[in-house]
Amino acid sequence: MKKRVVITGLGVVAPNGVGIPAFTEAIKNGTSGIEHIQELENLNFSCQLGGIPTISEEKKLAYFTPLQLRNFNSSGILYGVIAGMDAIRDAGIEISETEPNWDLGIVFGSGTSGVDKFREAIYKIDDKNVRRLGSTTVVQTMASGISAYLGGMTGAANLVTTNSSACATGTEAVLMGYERIASGKATQMLCGSTSDHGPYIWGGFDAMKVLTYKHNKTPKKASRPMSASASGFVPGSGAGALVLESLESAEKRGATIYAEILGGHINSGGQRDGGSLTAPNSKAVQRCIKNAMIDAGIAAAEIDYINGHLTATSKDPDEIVNWSTALQRKGTGFPYINSLKGMVGHCLAASGSIEVVSTILQLHEGFVFPNVNCEELHPEIANFVASEKIPQQKISATIHTAIKASFGFGDVNACVIFRKN
Repeated sequence: MKKRVVITGLGVVAPNGVGIPAFTEAIKNGTSGIEHIQELENLNFSCQLGGIPTISEEKKLAYFTPLQLRNFNSSGILYGVIAGMDAIRDAGIEISETEPNWDLGIVFGSGTSGVDKFREAIYKIDDKNVRRLGSTTVVQTMASGISAYLGGMTGAANLVTTNSSACATGTEAVLMGYERIASGKATQMLCGSTSDHGPYIWGGFDAMKVLTYKHNKTPKKASRPMSASASGFVPGSGAGALVLESLESAEKRGATIYAEILGGHINSGGQRDGGSLTAPNSKAVQRCIKNAMIDAGIAAAEIDYINGHLTATSKDPDEIVNWSTALQRKGTGFPYINSLKGMVGHCLAASGSIEVVSTILQLHEGFVFPNVNCEELHPEIANFVASEKIPQQKISATIHTAIKASFGFGDVNACVIFRKN
């Protein structure tokens, strides 16, 4: 029999708020963290905007020693460590300086790691002097750098790994941690994902022409999920983290329980039947949603709220159709739905985990954050969802059951279902 799994800790580093209190206030108020980036303008990017968290030097020293920060140049690891350690502290998990914690594991994902660090390292050398890359390059550029850092800081001695599934990474990490605890192989799991920022991360997307170029002078209006005037996504960065724990352990510790994870599903469309590297297979998306409900043991009618993937691209209407078809709900019968990307942009590998954190906060506190920049609802979306289900202002709402899905590059999907404790 599966063990019940709950969430007992949260951490976030987002373009519009670092730390749970600041982030919660920002999403309630519809505060955007998207800014004009002068460096991108200087480099002649079509999209000269981005969402970058603000981290002071003082803040860094609260998580890293001066020695660790020497020659440190990995924003992804920085964000992940801050979010991850905040989640551990929020959960009240004690860290021993001498003993491994055999019951604590980590699944913390990343799309890329240390691109700026690697660029910095190779810029200084030529092919005949590769050994001069420097010792700090290794941990900052290896894919599992983030889980390695967090593993050492927490003493986690269960499964400690890094997953990578593009935009689905963070949601997938939560499900991997959930399954580890549900099967009895771990008691607590730190799960999340992180993403670097900068021209070497975002340049390829600019070249693919999937980023908006129409709002370089009005950055707060740039990211427009579900809008008729959406013109592409805005790149973002940051990290989200959650501590998952068996219900038995959480109750024994007297921990705060934010929500319970009921189940979920992960799949791929195989890049067939309309699916490709950059486009989802709608049948696979619908199958992922339906199988998540089966795994969670709930009916579609029980879902009160959807945290969508919704990137402010031409695929937004397709996503809504997939939700409506999978849930068999439409019009005023459609659940509340919103997209965090209107405020923070598309945080790539970090998007799923940051958005999961935003889902849990709404579930726990009883509100639905506003869909910013969605004054002109896309007409195809309006055919499936009543406008009041896509609120323009924060509303109070009793959310018992919430569903979050992420659909990633490579036609990969992850969907997880939460219930208010």
